[in-house]
This record gives sequence, structure tokens and C-alpha cells, in this order.
Amino acid sequence: MVGLDQVLAARERIGGDVLRTPVALSAALSERAGGEVWLKLEHRQTTGAFKLRGATNAVAGLGKVAGVTTASTGNHGRALAHAARARGLRAVICMSRLVPANKVEAIRALGAEARIVGDSQDDAFVEAHRLARDEGFALIPPFDHADVIAGQGTLALEILDQIPQAASIAVPLSGGGLLAGVAAATKALRPDIRIIGISMDRGAAMAASLAAGQPVEVAELPTLADSLGGGIGLGNRLTFPMVRDLMDDLILLTEDQIATGIRHLASEGHVVEGAAAVGAAAVLAGRLGGPFPLVLILSGANIDPAQHARLLEAA
Repeated sequence: MVGLDQVLAARERIGGDVLRTPVALSAALSERAGGEVWLKLEHRQTTGAFKLRGATNAVAGLGKVAGVTTASTGNHGRALAHAARARGLRAVICMSRLVPANKVEAIRALGAEARIVGDSQDDAFVEAHRLARDEGFALIPPFDHADVIAGQGTLALEILDQIPQAASIAVPLSGGGLLAGVAAATKALRPDIRIIGISMDRGAAMAASLAAGQPVEVAELPTLADSLGGGIGLGNRLTFPMVRDLMDDLILLTEDQIATGIRHLASEGHVVEGAAAVGAAAVLAGRLGGPFPLVLILSGANIDPAQHARLLEAA
């Protein structure tokens, strides 16, 4: 398990490379929920998502390698490409055909190779493992990696500093790196705070694995919360047990509910992707109501502009 000491060490290691993102009180969501709802504006991070924290921490700990690689639904790949470029390393990011084009192009814009492989993140991982095995690349997975989890946990340290009275934190849940890191730091410092995972109700691999009592394969389906897609790996060592042991509640949302969350946050001036809107979506759907103060992590901004425009027009 990843603990508080590793998260504190990550904060020292990455402090000069990532932004300390602000928080904002949402009057509209507070009124709807019946208590204070705060937004952690992590979508303003340098690469548009929280993933920069974990990728930067992992790359900083590497020795001599031919380059770095991973399989990604987009945001981790962009973060790893950014961290690799900062250290003069070659990066090959393996992605499935389901990854939106805007996320693929953002990775290429950072000088990394975007290699499209198969129809799922699991398919893309096969190529990433080959690069590690045959060509000397360091494989930095998007979530099931101690340094990645510790880096994501630095977000919790900021939340507890900015909103010390927080009573619950809602965390977008996919492979579990963010939730595991946030929960590890939070439960060590404030065990009374509730950690609530939120995902979509179609193709949520962590939710299915928790229900089965072990990691399982789940078909990857198109969803507005595309960053929450992908499997957790049948050999998952860290995030599955950490999420299982540290998460207090889990909420699954429909596509219509996620769309409503995206539109609402846009009305508050926050352009976010579907994964980042799940907390607001849960509040608006009456699925999340404290305890208060409640903190919603807006995890990423990397939504396709055309898709965002369509969602707003459909309101």
C-alpha cells in the first residue's frame, strides 16, 4: 500500500513542476445540495488534468532508460509526454481507437509518439509491455504504480490545506490511482472524511471488480466520461485493494446525468470533460448530498470542443 510518507515525498519532488490549483465555492451546487459544495479546479493543471502529478513523480524517480511508455485513455499519456519532454526522454503513448482525437493530437503536440493499438486500453497495454520488454522503455502505468498513486495523492494535501473543514471528497473513479492517492493521504490525516468514488454506469471496471471481489475484465464502451474507461488489470496490485479498503461509497451515473453535469459546470464557467463533471452530476441528480463541506474534484478539462458545443446546444 501507498502511505502518507510517500505522498509527502512526492509533494517535495514535484512541487516545482505542477500547479497548486485553486478551489471555488459553488453557490448553485451548494443551494441544490443543501450545504457547502467546493470545487477543486484541477482541470486548470498544466496539461489540463490531475495526471501530471503522478506522471511527474514517476518519471522523476527513473534511472537511465531508452524512453517511457504507457497505455492511456488520453490524460495520463499527455501528462507522461509532458514529464518526459521536460527530462529529454522519448515517449511512446499507446492508445485504443476509442481515445478522442483531441487527446491524441495533444500528445503528439508534446513531441511524443501516439501509437493507436486495438479497441481497448488492455489492447494498448500489450504494445506498451512489448516496448518495455524488447526496447528498454520504462513502463509507467496510468494508475497501478506506487509513484503514480503518491503523486495523485498530493492533490489531497492541497485540498486539506485549502478547505481544512472538509467533511467529504468526491473523486472520479476509473483505475483508482486518483482515489487511492487521495484516500491514502486523507485517511491518514483526517480519517473522519468520507471518500466517495463516482463513475459511469457503462463499462466501469473498478465497480465491476469490487462487486466481484477481484479484478475482472469489462467491455470498454463509448461514454461521455471517456477518461474513466479502460480496465484495471487482472494483475492489479495496488489500486484495487486500496480502493476497496479506503473508499466509503460508490455512485454510478447515466450518460444523461453526466451530460447535465458538464452543462452545469459550463454555466459556472468551467469547461470540463465528462470524467470531471461526475461530482456535479451526482449532486444535480440527487445522488450526493454531503456530509458538508463537500469537495468535488474537477479532474480534467480535455473535452473535444465540438462535443462540448453539441452538449450545450442540446440543453
